[in-house]
Amino acid sequence: MSIRKTIEEPFEWITGIDAGARYEIARWVFLRALAAVFLIAFFSFWVQVQGLIGPAGILPAGEFLDAVRSHLGLERYWLLPTVFWLGAGRAALHLVSGLGVLSGFALLLDFHPRPALVSCWVLYLSLAVVGQDFLSFQWDVLLLETGLLAVLLVPGPRGRSRRSPPAVGLALLWFLLFRLLFESGVVKLTSGDPTWRNLTALHYHFFTQPLPTWTAWYANLLPEWMKSAGVIATFTIELGAPWLILLGRVPRLVAFAATVLLQMMIGGTGNYTFFNILTVALALLLIDDSVWRRILPAGFVRGAIETPEKREEAVVAEWLRVTAGTVLFVLALGTLWDTVFGYGTLPGVDSALRWAGPLESVNGYGLFRVMTTDRLEIEVEGSDNGVTWRPYEFRYKPQDVSRRPSFVEPHQPRLDWQMWFAALGTVNDSAWFQRFLERLLEGSPDVLSLLRSNPFPDHPPRFVRAQLYRYRFSTAAERRASGDWWVRSAVGSFAPPVALPAVGSP
Repeated sequence: MSIRKTIEEPFEWITGIDAGARYEIARWVFLRALAAVFLIAFFSFWVQVQGLIGPAGILPAGEFLDAVRSHLGLERYWLLPTVFWLGAGRAALHLVSGLGVLSGFALLLDFHPRPALVSCWVLYLSLAVVGQDFLSFQWDVLLLETGLLAVLLVPGPRGRSRRSPPAVGLALLWFLLFRLLFESGVVKLTSGDPTWRNLTALHYHFFTQPLPTWTAWYANLLPEWMKSAGVIATFTIELGAPWLILLGRVPRLVAFAATVLLQMMIGGTGNYTFFNILTVALALLLIDDSVWRRILPAGFVRGAIETPEKREEAVVAEWLRVTAGTVLFVLALGTLWDTVFGYGTLPGVDSALRWAGPLESVNGYGLFRVMTTDRLEIEVEGSDNGVTWRPYEFRYKPQDVSRRPSFVEPHQPRLDWQMWFAALGTVNDSAWFQRFLERLLEGSPDVLSLLRSNPFPDHPPRFVRAQLYRYRFSTAAERRASGDWWVRSAVGSFAPPVALPAVGSP
């Protein structure tokens, strides 16, 4: 038996491929779903890119790279792997975003899928590097890790193999789903957050989450015992369902159903961008072809698994796949160890994880680690005279108490999201917020396009400031009386009044 086959056998045993299970249709469905997620991610960021990181945006990518260039030598190309080293102006940002959309379409249409997927990964990594605070969410790195691992699963340029998809790629994507769910459950217990331990997290979640929906208002009215039961269900799925992935075909179908149920509960009451869709896409790989054949029309199935030419991949290509997969498995195991035990990674893996860190494609996960129990919102205001202040209205975050919370997923309005995080700290904790105020004083059209309305359409204001308010959902009685979805009260100043020459001054 070859060394390559010896290394690959454990992956085949885990996935059941050695027992005759097949995942050709599953692979085809998963890759189409992954393509849809890449399309959503690229297009969603593209419509905001100039306001966020363009030359006149909040955190210009060009300025960021120039600052790095002045402090680092050639190592900058590895520490910050991005195509924007070739240029990060307005045209470059549009070009990379547009190429990302085209690559996503190519993958969706099964047109040269491996180059298309590699292109998606490279281009999204390039945006994530220069996106700074605005592309630093867990679903961004989850998409990068999923895209990299999917390269090990995707058919090569010479056509699909005669056998089921490579076991190493399938096992690693299953392991990614395992880690995503299990680590999210573990961190809730190890964080020390009392709301998770006493089962009251959902007493606060629906109105304190970053961008609530109108369904969250109704969910917030549920009796406390039902919210506590929801916490128990969350723990049961996140800590229990991952182990079913390892127990065979039928338990994997149960894990799939549980994962989809959890994502429907999260996505049905909150705006979590493409996270829920991406998680479900990973779970689709748990369904073997015997089930897909019962679900999908026969013509669709034939189109998914048949190609004019089917050849085995070259031995060298298989060697590379197995070797890369083994390395990625060890690194991923290190992140799991660190999350669960909390005192460093497996021996010898720590330095390898640091080396691979710039690729943002081997990550630990821990969504909703700590539950916020209070909702503070920042209202940004401008003035011409320092006496009369007019508010800037954001597109999606809570502001007008009478405006119904809306669904915006799978789009992510990243400025609105960052405003939620900024309210958790002070103005000095968010350097990007100070740049945001500066752009408002300059009247930057790119930044103003991120907002719902501009109270100074003819000229920029002389002064801007930020006030802090406490928000909560209205009760059923309060809403019947006023029609308002929110109740708010003033807290105080978040950022004192500043004029353009004073922005950034001590």
